[in-house]
Amino acid sequence: MGCSTFIVAILVLVSLHGASCRMLAADAGKERYVRADLSQLTGCRRGQNQAGLASLKRYLNHFGYLDSEGADEFSDEFNEDLEAALRTYQLNFNLNASGVLDEPTVQKLIQPRCGVSDIVNGTNLMKSGRHRHIPGVGHFVMHYAFFAGMPRWPDSQRNLKYTFSTDNQQYGAEQLRSVFSAAFAKWAAVSPFQFAEASDGEVADLELAFYSGDHGDGRPFDGPGTVLAHAFAPTNGRLHFDADEAWLPDATGTNGMDLESVAVHEIGHLLGLGHSADINAIMYPSIGAGVRKVDPNSDDVQGIQVLYGSK
Repeated sequence: MGCSTFIVAILVLVSLHGASCRMLAADAGKERYVRADLSQLTGCRRGQNQAGLASLKRYLNHFGYLDSEGADEFSDEFNEDLEAALRTYQLNFNLNASGVLDEPTVQKLIQPRCGVSDIVNGTNLMKSGRHRHIPGVGHFVMHYAFFAGMPRWPDSQRNLKYTFSTDNQQYGAEQLRSVFSAAFAKWAAVSPFQFAEASDGEVADLELAFYSGDHGDGRPFDGPGTVLAHAFAPTNGRLHFDADEAWLPDATGTNGMDLESVAVHEIGHLLGLGHSADINAIMYPSIGAGVRKVDPNSDDVQGIQVLYGSK
């Protein structure tokens, strides 16, 4: 299949900032991503030159799959490096590692996802493939990952307080609190942590907020589409959601995004977890509209308990 005309929708410049989820991104040179109609590139393969491939390269660069060719110098050539980056992406997401932009790959690329990178400085965290043997049960492959340096909350902080620094126009205050209380409870059930909303005047460990576009942390949101939320590694404590997404308290079977599902994922980042290659894990990078996934699976539980021990 040939490539058709590709129209770039939005280019967003994202700069690295603080001890954040961007610790899982590669270097400061890998700081652009694109929200665009990638479906127009279906069928592209090595050797072709097609408008829009430069934007795809920026996307893959942003999530750690492709080294920078220089600031603003990504070309529209489907070269060997792009083919290799696509193969790695396809392996991470359990796709046919052909290096071709086939339909399943395009559908995964356009699926909403967390803004955390999958590869850091050439280290592919999603396919780390650690093995564990449980006597009498068998061998398991574990896909959980951590931030660089495995930052964690100190032993003295197991009762974390959270606060809402902005309102969300899609929810009343009580409904919003109910969703997040349920999300925090998922991690409290499998770790030593307890979570509670900070009272007036009380210092909070975690700050939750909804923002549109550029909101001052160097990582602007792109509107409905690619990046749903971003969080910061321990012990920064900030968690930001794109206010322009169609958030629903239960998005099952709809065109909206399930707020609790994304909240559980991002809280995992707040506690120190990176992304998992296990498609059933909470810490898997992407989630489709209308999908609800709120319960940590065995891979998530193993990861959080490596960091902090069992409940």
